[in-house]
Amino acid sequence: MRIATHSVSDSVVRQIQKIGSQQARLQNQVATGQRIFQPEDDPIAVSRVLNLESESRQMLQYTRNADRALEISQATYSGLQGLKKISDRGTEIGTLGSAASDVDATRAYATEVEQLLEQALQLANSKLGNDYLYAGTAVDAQPFVATRDGAGRITAIAYAGNTDRAEIPLSASTTVTPNSSGDTNQAVGDFLNNLMALRDGLLAADHTAVQQAQSGLLATEDALVSALGEHGGVQTRIEASQAQVSDIAATVETRISDEADADMPSTIVKLTQSQTAYQAALQSAANIMKLSLLDYIN
Repeated sequence: MRIATHSVSDSVVRQIQKIGSQQARLQNQVATGQRIFQPEDDPIAVSRVLNLESESRQMLQYTRNADRALEISQATYSGLQGLKKISDRGTEIGTLGSAASDVDATRAYATEVEQLLEQALQLANSKLGNDYLYAGTAVDAQPFVATRDGAGRITAIAYAGNTDRAEIPLSASTTVTPNSSGDTNQAVGDFLNNLMALRDGLLAADHTAVQQAQSGLLATEDALVSALGEHGGVQTRIEASQAQVSDIAATVETRISDEADADMPSTIVKLTQSQTAYQAALQSAANIMKLSLLDYIN
């Protein structure tokens, strides 16, 4: 009889421990809103969550890539827009200068073109952060290098970048090239040299040279307009990709939540039931312990 009573006591203690562990787990679920804390809680769900979290990290990286690509394209577009405005004014001065007969007037136009040239060179060497925008992939070196005379006037401009374009992944199967193309960079260099030729033609009051420089400016302006259109299209692609990745990321987060989050109403009910069972087990244990003591006395 005494051995049987001890066996019952041991069983009750194990039951109390089991219910206590269950109660602690349910309390953690209610407190944190999570239903999985250890892989053994639900191995299959844990595997799915790990895969989903990996996909979520990929979506986050694609989001960062798209943000960076959009920054590069927007900065490049802004610089090209500035060069286009300078080209418009340069072409206008070319028209005025080719018709001017007053040497003082042509020299005044040349002085203005000199300032336009300096402004254009500054834009051509624009940077985003530490990277030059119009250097191809040689982003750590100034792409347009000017040679100056003793008075500081630009006498030649050489391109020191390359024609390569960096590809940035927007998804597992899509990349984008947000920086300017080799053709665009070449057009920017030609534009700078045409401005320089316009200045020199005006200084020399050489109407033929002025007209030739103006024709060159019109040709490079067409290339700048084409590049602006390209970057407008690139930005549209990037923004569409951002929206798609955002939708996928939201779906993945919902699926992770479905797998890992606790069903709060159901969990609270289970916790209440566990607490009731725990109190009942404690009461049973107390009663059994009393019987065991009487058996021992008897």
